[in-house]
Amino acid sequence: MGPLEPINIFLRLEIDRMNKVICTVRSDLIDLQLAIDGTIIMNDALRDALEAIFQARVPELWAKVSWESSTLGFWFTELMERDQQFRRWCFKGRPSTFWISGLFNPTGFLTAMRQEVTRAHQGWALDSVSQRNKVTSYRNPSEVSESPNEGVYIYGLHLEGASWDLKAGCLRESTPKILYEPLPLLHVYAINSTSGKNPDVYECPVYKKATRTDSTYITSIDLKSECNPNHWILRGVALLSDIK
Repeated sequence: MGPLEPINIFLRLEIDRMNKVICTVRSDLIDLQLAIDGTIIMNDALRDALEAIFQARVPELWAKVSWESSTLGFWFTELMERDQQFRRWCFKGRPSTFWISGLFNPTGFLTAMRQEVTRAHQGWALDSVSQRNKVTSYRNPSEVSESPNEGVYIYGLHLEGASWDLKAGCLRESTPKILYEPLPLLHVYAINSTSGKNPDVYECPVYKKATRTDSTYITSIDLKSECNPNHWILRGVALLSDIK
């Protein structure tokens, strides 16, 4: 995993959480098999888990240690995709792009990025370092061959309430009949400044889910706008990392 840099420490914490999910699921499935065979007693917790599986729902205990999902199928697919990202990261080195939807603590990931940039510059202090971003022209992670000099490329975000004009590089009105539109890859980096942001950009909130609460809030991303940013506030425009 490399030296104890902020991003590597973050990865270790993510893997610990993934291992907890896998251990919980494995333990429950083994107990369910034993209960079905009559080897052990089918208690209330196992009965509830079995009922949830039959109804294609995520068992309550699994959801508690992992993430929300509308169906068991979506949940299991995400489990495999998250595991794949962590395995590639561990065994093939730091990826050039990061699927932010597959992280347990995306806010912590962005904080680790700021810490990493701060440590790379002598005289910088974390308190004076601000997060900045730029929407790239990359539509697909496969188009990216190497990491940026500083910061990270992230993908997996979807716009709700607006669309993105790739040619003009700014927000546009929503495309008819399209509820969520993928945002191109985002370059997130840090600068040694706490000065105000450009007033011509919309400070777009990013949430884990369509349910917009304090617990699902991740960060805010600056998106260029050719009209007054208040227009998008009234539209309720936001970015979502998971639309399942």
